Amino acid sequence: MRETEDVIDSLVRDLKPVPRHALERRFALAILPALAVSLLLMLIVLGLRTDMAQALMLPVFWIKSAYNALLAIAAFAAVYRLSRPDGSEGHFFGIAAAIILALAVMAVIQLALSPTASYPVLVLGSSALHCPLLIFTFAMPILIANTWVLRGGAPSNLGITGFIAGIAAGASGAWVYSWFCTENGLPFVTLWYSLGILLTGAIGALLGPRLLRW
Repeated sequence: MRETEDVIDSLVRDLKPVPRHALERRFALAILPALAVSLLLMLIVLGLRTDMAQALMLPVFWIKSAYNALLAIAAFAAVYRLSRPDGSEGHFFGIAAAIILALAVMAVIQLALSPTASYPVLVLGSSALHCPLLIFTFAMPILIANTWVLRGGAPSNLGITGFIAGIAAGASGAWVYSWFCTENGLPFVTLWYSLGILLTGAIGALLGPRLLRW
């Protein structure tokens, strides 16, 4: 019995209490600079829209921005909960489904109010082939930051945690990309933005079990 107590004492002797709000600070120190890097990368590679003043007056521009921002916020909140051993994703999947469904409904309405001849532009635009890849590229700094944050936590469900961390990064990358993207079709955003976000989520799910072990 005494030997057991000695072993326990030796294990906890050098432990120090974790500072209050340490996880929150870790998130801030990682995610905000990563988002700045992503924005800088977008400015260097693509630049802002040349018609930004006019774009800011379009409801579609703000719908794109809100779609990505809301998905990112919901995913980051879930990642924060999942960074703890007893954490869960909460209602993330239901919230994400509601956000996507709301955009899909608006996309259907836009199609219904538009002439049939405009459908290819609204659905495919001029950038369907590279939009998801650009979103994935701009998401990478944030996915790396998320991984660093989570390695300092203690997530238990590594696959789900990695997937949602990827969704958070992908939605953030899509939000960054939306400041350049000139597409005004909500069907385009529903399909191709979501594909880029899901691609990043899939990469997160694959890397989670390998990189987030503790």
